[in-house]
Amino acid sequence: MKSNKLWKRIASLAVAAALGISLVPSMTVNAEEGMDGYVRSVYTNEWVTKEQAGLRPIAVMMPTDKVAQPSYGIGNAKILYEIMEEGEISRQMAVIDNWVGMEKIGNIRSCRAYYIPEATEWDPILIHFGGVCYMKDRITAPDINNLSGTNQYGVGGGAVGGAAFYRTTDRKAPHNAYISSSGIISQSNALGYSLSIRPEYYNAKHFTFADGVNTLAQYGSAAKTANTIDLSQIFTYTKSAFTYNAADGLYYKTIHGKPQTDGLTCAQISFANVIVQNTKWCRLDEKGYLYFQNYDTTEDGYYFTKGKCIHVTWQKTGDYTPTVYYDDNGNEIQLNTGKTYIAIAQKGRQPIYY
Repeated sequence: MKSNKLWKRIASLAVAAALGISLVPSMTVNAEEGMDGYVRSVYTNEWVTKEQAGLRPIAVMMPTDKVAQPSYGIGNAKILYEIMEEGEISRQMAVIDNWVGMEKIGNIRSCRAYYIPEATEWDPILIHFGGVCYMKDRITAPDINNLSGTNQYGVGGGAVGGAAFYRTTDRKAPHNAYISSSGIISQSNALGYSLSIRPEYYNAKHFTFADGVNTLAQYGSAAKTANTIDLSQIFTYTKSAFTYNAADGLYYKTIHGKPQTDGLTCAQISFANVIVQNTKWCRLDEKGYLYFQNYDTTEDGYYFTKGKCIHVTWQKTGDYTPTVYYDDNGNEIQLNTGKTYIAIAQKGRQPIYY
């Protein structure tokens, strides 16, 4: 029965044939060496087909506004960033690798300049609905591939790939803009964007994953209890938080005091790894637009997994260079297999955990 369901799923996504991509989902492989045609995902360390691993991801700007919940397709995000913007409201960027066959992704909101260095780590097609003037030079650079539902920076730049977007009537603008995988494919082809990973930018190594399960027991008393992660001091509007479920080893996210769910599945989103990345920042103007220092080798943060937390430091030295996290012994941390949430926190705002 499982096999029949799997092949029905593949057959239903006929668009994949045009891309030459097999959409067999991530799966458990008994033999550690895997099986022919499967590799470890750079995002989660799960087994995926080589074809899936070769598909370029999308990075989708999604809102945290209370009236805009739930987001559609956010549960497919293997990496989810959350960063504060003006007005004490945060925004999210969902890095999704298995996006082919999705007909409703969003809703989609505007981008900010400091999301671009986080996005380029994964060399995605950036999906957003406009942006701000501080993005102008970077978003229009030839290495950036983006689709925008309106002027891509402030009042300029045009709606690159704007035909890919559509609006629904169930919500009021600006909370009703979406995109489909067919729209992404069509507009990317028209713009000459590669739908496969670009060798000149792609990083085959990103996180370091544990060989087995990392309980953080090796850190002894330095690993603190963290069954609850409260980010209300970092994200004062959403009061984002996580609760650890020992039964499956995952952290379940809440937003505005309620489970944060995917509109497609109604399931609460969850993560094997939660990272808080303390970052230098400032306000750029009287409108409150923010600047974050994405490139740094001196700042710290926290790594949460399996109900525990350790202090970390982080380094990022270039656009397409992955952010690397180190423990207090100077060793790169080992993440657990699964999805990762990353909060880029304003330095001086700390998580509460217990």
